[in-house]
Amino acid sequence: MALKRETKNKQIPIVKRPLTSWVFDGNLKLQILLVAIILLTVAIRVIPLEMQKRIVNEAINLRKLDLLAIYCGIYLASVILASSLKLAINIIQTKISQKVTAQMRQQLYHHILTMPLNFFRNTQPGTVVNSLINELTIPGNFVGMALAVPLTNIVTLLAFFGYLLVLNPILAVISFSIYPAMLYIIPLLQKRVNQNNIQRVNLSRKLSSKIVESIAGIHEVQANGAFAIENNKFDAIVDSLMKIRIKWSINKFIIKVVSNFFINLGPFSIFIVGGYLAIKGQLGLGALVAFLSAQEKLYDPWKELIEFYQVYQDGKINYSKTMNYFDVDIANELIPKDREPYELDVAINVENMSLETAEGIKLLDNINLKINSGEHIALVGFSGSGKSSLALCLAQLYSYTSGHATIGGKEISDLTKADITKNIGLVSQSPFIFDGTIKANLMYSYTALHGEECVMEGDCAPELDGLVHVLQHSGLFVDVLRFGLNTIVEKRAEEFIPVIIKMRENFQKEFGDSIYEWVEFFDEKQFLSYANLADNIIFGAPVSKNFKNKNLVKNKFFRDFLDDSDLTRPLLTLGREIADQTVDILKNITHDKMFFEQTPIELEEFEKFENLVREIKNRNLHQINKEQTIALLELALRFSPGKHRIATIPEFMIKLILEGRYMFREKIKQKDPYAIAFFRSDQYIHSQTISNNILFGIVKTTNPIAQEKINQFIIALLIGEDFLEKMIEIGMDFEVGTKGNNLSGGQRQKLAIARTFLKSPPIMILDEATSALDNKSQTRIQNVLSRQWKGKSTLIAVVHRLDIVKEYDKVVFLKAGKIVEMGSYDELMEKKGYFYELAHEHR
Repeated sequence: MALKRETKNKQIPIVKRPLTSWVFDGNLKLQILLVAIILLTVAIRVIPLEMQKRIVNEAINLRKLDLLAIYCGIYLASVILASSLKLAINIIQTKISQKVTAQMRQQLYHHILTMPLNFFRNTQPGTVVNSLINELTIPGNFVGMALAVPLTNIVTLLAFFGYLLVLNPILAVISFSIYPAMLYIIPLLQKRVNQNNIQRVNLSRKLSSKIVESIAGIHEVQANGAFAIENNKFDAIVDSLMKIRIKWSINKFIIKVVSNFFINLGPFSIFIVGGYLAIKGQLGLGALVAFLSAQEKLYDPWKELIEFYQVYQDGKINYSKTMNYFDVDIANELIPKDREPYELDVAINVENMSLETAEGIKLLDNINLKINSGEHIALVGFSGSGKSSLALCLAQLYSYTSGHATIGGKEISDLTKADITKNIGLVSQSPFIFDGTIKANLMYSYTALHGEECVMEGDCAPELDGLVHVLQHSGLFVDVLRFGLNTIVEKRAEEFIPVIIKMRENFQKEFGDSIYEWVEFFDEKQFLSYANLADNIIFGAPVSKNFKNKNLVKNKFFRDFLDDSDLTRPLLTLGREIADQTVDILKNITHDKMFFEQTPIELEEFEKFENLVREIKNRNLHQINKEQTIALLELALRFSPGKHRIATIPEFMIKLILEGRYMFREKIKQKDPYAIAFFRSDQYIHSQTISNNILFGIVKTTNPIAQEKINQFIIALLIGEDFLEKMIEIGMDFEVGTKGNNLSGGQRQKLAIARTFLKSPPIMILDEATSALDNKSQTRIQNVLSRQWKGKSTLIAVVHRLDIVKEYDKVVFLKAGKIVEMGSYDELMEKKGYFYELAHEHR
């Protein structure tokens, strides 16, 4: 089981771990290495001080150049070595910090996924996101610094103090006398910083939640024009966060200013006392230089200690706030201890079960229900009657507050998540579809049950036939096939190009006559009435962006070609005619997209062409400017004779276009041979979909009956070439988008049903799982449930369409959280009670 591997060697829950527990956890070897490098670094950092003293007292005073060279060399070597070791320390610190931050995020994320659903009802996703991404950064940084920074700087201070004691005990004591005062004052100032930081963390969470809420509800915001409301909410939080961050930053700066003040007192005391001793001859000049240098160097370790103290305080607050927020008891263990998950006898027994909210509202009240193995039960009732609550209690997603509910004699509340997921498959009314492919979502429940390793290595991966089977049963098969046919598969096309080309030939040969009125097939010798003039000239799919429709007329190469092929003037004439006719006919008509179907001019650009017609009204074509020329050429090239009835194309122009087609192909091969994928009956068009490659033409009509007929012919070819399953494989690679946004609501429900069918659980719970489907699709799935799953799986279904409950063994009617009627469909209709009334309301 995947859950078992994930929780192996279970440790203390992350929300119970103190921040300091991370310092050595998994980092012991790196921390020991750090200590060794730090001690060596501190020893080396004292050497430059001694060299300064000797350079002044021995090399300079005695005027010995050899000693000057030796001492300067040692000084330089010690500085280089100390800098290199400091870099090594920083690298190890960073590695520890990033490693621990990653572990914190992983463990907290793993914990969050197991938390009760009630927690997520009261928690905005933005709070969770902010906690995982932002609030664990500072604690992670602290762990990286926890040993290295204090050890480095404390040992450095002690080493310098010891060295200065040797030089002059009195001056050494005076130099270090300022630090006890700092150790008292700085923590007092830090308390205000901590209070500000707590407020900052809370407001940051609130801001993240507000952003997520606005994005999630963007449909409501835009539909109601509630921009001002949401802007005011957001602005208020941002203003509050700005003010508290200003206070937080100012108080941190105050600590730095106070620290700098005390540190600058050090050189002052050295100048007063040391200068006096030097004048009196009681302190050598070299020793005074060493003292001043040491005093300057003391600033860095002390500064780092102050910064470390602030990071520790900030990290401690962030860490404790985050962990306390997510410190919620987990209702059920993930995996069983010392046993495999149960394979339960799936008979379900509910006795006096109730579900009550924290506010005392009873969602379920004294439920008693017995479901035999393999029995199909329909839960019906008015909205808010408790149907879904009952289903989710049986799925262990809600925790009932009193009474008993058992599966195979085992109390549901005592079972682990692994026990539940092994025996139950759930489809909700609004199933969540994860970003990725259809196949990944289809395999989701199956993979969770069997484990990723087993599925990925092929030991328990389902066969393609099994995937196709559940797609058919859920009604998603046709959708996936369409996704496959509408896929552009450049990278994988080579392996089946011959098959597609063969299907293209067979399609025209076998079905060409039947669909001639619906499809205009590509033929390089024929003008295409349902293609625009640009496509007729190019007769291919542009690969280079310079030859895409929007850029075509702006392309100098193409404009030169139009001149050479004598097409420029006819196209300008046609463009002018289209513009004149469209403006003349539509200028006094209420603008609606329907009226623009007969012209290549779009509704949004009508005003632009209305102005153009006015500007060129009394001008000859050679008198119009470049911008106007491009506009008319672009309009003419968008003209499709079969679709647009606003103008007609003269016969001589058709001949010019067909001649120009060959001329363009010759010229472009010399200029840029890979710019266009030309339409040739014996070549695959990599920039087009598989469907377009098979069709190799243009569909003339939007009639759904015609489109369905064409699809049937294509499917027949796929079956004939034994290529249908391959197309399904390609279709299953379709990217569904964030939350399945590339799928319709019905497709999302069918995908959720299919993944539960693939899991093949002993118990299926369907919570209005077909509510987004049309009647035909719902009936289809109900027939599958009745034929394929009755007696095989126990089924509990929350049903909103009462005409399909005839297929269920038992109908349970709930009202106000209570079961008020129970029996077969016929029994309840004969009783003429609540169910009878509801059934008649739906007729």
